[in-house]
Amino acid sequence: MSDWPDRRLSGLLGSLHPIIQAPMAGATSNALVLAAMAGGATGSLPCGMMTPEQMRAAVAEIRAASDAPLILNFFCHRLPPAPDMSEWVAALAPFYAEYGIDDPGPPPPIRAPFDAAMAAATVAAAPTAASFHYGLPDEALLAPLREAGILILSSATTLAEARALAARGCDAIIAQGWEAGGHRGWFLDPDMDNQMGTMALVPQIADAVDCPVIAAGGISDARGIAAAMMLGASGVQMGTAYLFTPECPIAPAFRAALARPEAEETVLTNLFSGGMARGTHNRLIETLGARSPAAPPFPYASAALAPLRKAAEAAGKADFTPLWAGQAAGLGREGEGAEALTRRLATEALALMSGGRA
Repeated sequence: MSDWPDRRLSGLLGSLHPIIQAPMAGATSNALVLAAMAGGATGSLPCGMMTPEQMRAAVAEIRAASDAPLILNFFCHRLPPAPDMSEWVAALAPFYAEYGIDDPGPPPPIRAPFDAAMAAATVAAAPTAASFHYGLPDEALLAPLREAGILILSSATTLAEARALAARGCDAIIAQGWEAGGHRGWFLDPDMDNQMGTMALVPQIADAVDCPVIAAGGISDARGIAAAMMLGASGVQMGTAYLFTPECPIAPAFRAALARPEAEETVLTNLFSGGMARGTHNRLIETLGARSPAAPPFPYASAALAPLRKAAEAAGKADFTPLWAGQAAGLGREGEGAEALTRRLATEALALMSGGRA
């Protein structure tokens, strides 16, 4: 038994450590989930880009190897009508010409929100918890999960969002600070100027709600874990730190980008999906700027980028690949396995909180 001073989250989830391996679509493998779980963390499987059948298969593979606590993560955005893509396609036209793409072909499936079919598949998969991005789905979709004993988590980027999630009966709230990599989970106020950093957001949410608070954003080492818990968090969700592990399935070009000095200067961009998300620089951002009014709303922007991304990645380039990473990417350690990373972070954080040195 680990000697964490606050065991509300680990007790709720049934994990050894109050650490959640963040769900990172496109950067998470079953091997990564299992290794983090083996180290005592709660594993998270990103399901927002899966079909129910794909999700069931992934969970079956994980459960064949481990019965440790597991979270399934979903996006519950409201899908807007299909937009006019002409302005966005025109902005990308020079890249199409460069790669000799005359006809981009049919767009790939868009990221669909959590629906009844996925809710039924989730109940059948029986995870420890389901976590959501962009608020919560309708109660009719949540009710079967609650009845099955599946815990409900969601992300808040503001104090108002945390209060709204608590009022909807969330079992724990992820306080997603400004520093976090990947998509911002806002659902009440899209104004990025109103977003807070993790260390300002966590104590205010902890004071405002009764459920456990999970700190996320800018936490990539033991110092961040200890600081978050000193501020009232019952645990942390970490993603960027796991990008450096060998179990993480990112492309070599992505891994190389994390090693460049530019990784210390992440930006918020809407270019890759239409939603605001944090990642490192690449050619698309450097050419069009981090944010473009031509980009259609989430999740439609990625469709026109798909053939460019495919062509560039085939050439070993990450020019059109979303390189999602948080502001603490500079603290990552290349090559350390996810199990060893989790154990080390827990040991060092406990030492710090007991008055020792990591």
